[in-house]
Amino acid sequence: MGPKTPLPAAADDLKQQIRELSQELLFPQSLSWALGYNSSLAVHSLAGGEDRVLLYVCSHTAVIHDILGGRQYHLQGHANTISCLCVSEDRRWVATADRGPDPLVIVWDTFSGIPVRTIFDSHPRGGVAAVAISRDARYLVTISAGRAQKVCVWRWTSPTESPVCSTELRPEFGLQDFVVFNPQNPYEFVSNSKTQVIFYLWSDASLQYSTPPLTKQTFNNVVGHFSQSTFHFNNTQALTGTSAGKLVVWDTARALSLSEEAQVQPHSTKATKLVPMQRSSITVLMVLESCIVTGDVKGRVKFYNGRLQLLACHSHSGMGPICSISFSKPPPEPPDASSACSSAGSQPFTTGNFILSTSDATVLHVATDGTNFEKVMEEAKKATTAIACHPRQALLAVGSHCGLLKVWDYQQPKYLVSRIFTEAGIQCLSYDPEGCFLAAGFTDGSVYILDAISLQSCCEAFRFSRGAVTHISFSHDSEYLATADEKYAVTVYKRVLQNGQRCWEHLAGLHSHYKPIRSILFGVQLDSNEPRLLSLGEDRQLVEYDLSSSSKDQLVISHRDRVEQVAVPLCLAWYPQFGTESFILTANSCYKMKLYNTTTKMCRKTLLGPTYGSPLEKIQILPTRSTTDPQKCYLAYVTKDKVGLQILPVDGNPHKSSAFICHPDGVSDLACSYDGRYVFTAGGNDRTVLKWEVNLNALEAAASLGGEDLVPFYSLLEGGREGEFFRELEDYFYYVQLRSQGIDALETRQVSTHIPLEEIPSVMRAMGFYPSEEEIEEMINEVKFSEYVDTGEQVTKINLGDFIKLYINHRPAFGLSMKAIRRAFQVLGYDNENGDKVIDRGDLLLLLQCRGEHMTEDELAQCLAALLGRHSAGGRFDLDTCDPSGAAALTEEEIPEEITAKRFTADILGLPIAETEKRTVKINEQLICEDSEL
Repeated sequence: MGPKTPLPAAADDLKQQIRELSQELLFPQSLSWALGYNSSLAVHSLAGGEDRVLLYVCSHTAVIHDILGGRQYHLQGHANTISCLCVSEDRRWVATADRGPDPLVIVWDTFSGIPVRTIFDSHPRGGVAAVAISRDARYLVTISAGRAQKVCVWRWTSPTESPVCSTELRPEFGLQDFVVFNPQNPYEFVSNSKTQVIFYLWSDASLQYSTPPLTKQTFNNVVGHFSQSTFHFNNTQALTGTSAGKLVVWDTARALSLSEEAQVQPHSTKATKLVPMQRSSITVLMVLESCIVTGDVKGRVKFYNGRLQLLACHSHSGMGPICSISFSKPPPEPPDASSACSSAGSQPFTTGNFILSTSDATVLHVATDGTNFEKVMEEAKKATTAIACHPRQALLAVGSHCGLLKVWDYQQPKYLVSRIFTEAGIQCLSYDPEGCFLAAGFTDGSVYILDAISLQSCCEAFRFSRGAVTHISFSHDSEYLATADEKYAVTVYKRVLQNGQRCWEHLAGLHSHYKPIRSILFGVQLDSNEPRLLSLGEDRQLVEYDLSSSSKDQLVISHRDRVEQVAVPLCLAWYPQFGTESFILTANSCYKMKLYNTTTKMCRKTLLGPTYGSPLEKIQILPTRSTTDPQKCYLAYVTKDKVGLQILPVDGNPHKSSAFICHPDGVSDLACSYDGRYVFTAGGNDRTVLKWEVNLNALEAAASLGGEDLVPFYSLLEGGREGEFFRELEDYFYYVQLRSQGIDALETRQVSTHIPLEEIPSVMRAMGFYPSEEEIEEMINEVKFSEYVDTGEQVTKINLGDFIKLYINHRPAFGLSMKAIRRAFQVLGYDNENGDKVIDRGDLLLLLQCRGEHMTEDELAQCLAALLGRHSAGGRFDLDTCDPSGAAALTEEEIPEEITAKRFTADILGLPIAETEKRTVKINEQLICEDSEL
């Protein structure tokens, strides 16, 4: 194919393989394959002839897909979902742009697959709504996505960070979401919204535009909404398609030549004709050599000559509205070649092969004569919400809200079988442990149990849930199936023997939670092979069900335990067996992971979890490979927008986890391959599924580089091992030893490296962490019973190293923020006459004594006396010797009748306030800048 061929050419394969190999060696996860695409954006053809090399967008990644070669090349660099893209005429350069915080515009070289230019802060307010590249590939135009849009022209080959010229548009022009250059004049381009077409002319000095009026009264005819615009190849006209099936013809006073772009004003453009082309809406409009090409909502592609006379019409039954048309890269023409589109003569009309994409997520390849429509891709039309991996084979089931269920061989990769459910959308999927059944939960509350190979129903659909089924799971012996729905109910189904055949029947259901259920989990009883079932809800309840005692329509609860005091539990998994004791692992909304004894449900450990912008939403233990050490276990997880891996056992070491952005608009599901080699993520509304290859060696290497023993934890202390914070902690540690031996004792001191467990709360508070009584109990129990299972003895003291780990794992991940205090005042307070949120002094004292962890009147008096500076003799304060008498008078004297959040924080708690302070927290080897007000 020559040297100038996109990535799939053999000459560039070696480069790509080397780059992919280096990525696999460097990163714990690397994107291996992408399923689905954003059907609202164009699909481009990058190759000529019979080659099928497509460019499309999957979430935040642009994908070059060699259909015939079965390969994908991923252009990764955006942190937000890609909102628009364009391709140069020679298919060499691709420009992608996104919307969201810190938006980027990236220009890629399709020959090498690497970014050659990145434009930062092009449109910081909202990102980019439209982008186009000139025919000579020297210039880019971008239009922002904000209400007041900004148009910028970039000379992207220049190293300058600012645009050549720019202008702002008025909001009444509507959202300009389409833009295209004049192929014959790079200094001219046109954009349109649904209601306004704008023509631009630019130079190094300025960017001018005109907004010619066009209403129903202009031609006494319905115009409709504008879809796309293009320049006529005669260089004196422009065209705009409308939803009424018409073409607006715009005339300029004269042709614009390259030499006079700086002198000609674009304000002479006006609408001269409104040509009715058809009844159905025109969705795509473009120029191909000397042809004008349209696509419409009925899936038809029409070709017209320069006088708008129909040359040809291509259509295919069952096609949806056309979203884009992309013609294959034309081969070099001989000098005497003439255009096939120049006239409607006696020769039959022909054009090059082209690619069609439709808004219902179908891509077709159309042959030269227009008679052969080959379906290249058919993906989900709505949100992809459910994925499940087969427990024994390289199969992935993918379900979406449009009712499409597909099974995919992810090693080949290729689709094997599919089924469409027309009644409702698929919300969740699960294979049984044997791989015989595939259960699907639907948005209408129905549950289907399917044959895992054919996807045919094994029995009639169950309809016992009153809301969408959000979770579904089989027991280890495939005898039970449990579901959870959005109405907070758990429903159990059981396999029974009827007429000599095994079949499924409904057992019972129960509204066991009063807030959304986050997880359901089957396990195995410790003393038998019987299944056990648990559910975890946002109501902080961990519920275990007694399946053996349950009967028809009677689901029995064996235990109900509250697992959190303030945080919201988000996900649940069985922790691998590293010792004698068995644990349940949970992750909560405060970035903490907790281990609970599987029998007593006692919290045995609290640990700092991964802190990558949002808490863990779903977790799964990565299946171990046969070649790995059985004691080497790993956890796969997703946050709101990232996928990550965590080395087990969890200990709070930030270097033992990693995460990468997978779906910026939100992750809907997570699945792991049966051999632990791949992790899959579903993106919900972005309608894509991403396959991530796991590299555990890279993960282990990163953890080793972070240091051993206490080194990773020192880095989480302010100032590190040599900082003032650590020295202050050492001082408190030794002061506690003095206090425990008696401050006034005259005997020789016994200096130790340990302190008694009962002193843990005092040192924690001295270091600025104020745990609740329940948190104190959990901390002390965590240390006290840490060796009990192995030795039968309780631990009574703690050394400095273990205390540092305890402190880091239990303290708030990002400290206390003024925002959280203000939020509490919003809930508990009222508006005073000045419009401030305040809490009445009496109400505050009453809340402290009656809500949450109750304080007695004496405890409250002691605390207030300490906070308000009432010191005992000798100038130091001791809560143990404080006399609460007179506290009421002190309260009235020092605390105002109405308390604001600022007054409470600064005057009562004595904490410093920094309004909208930017603070940087170093966690997990990344700098997380967060807006904090304290």
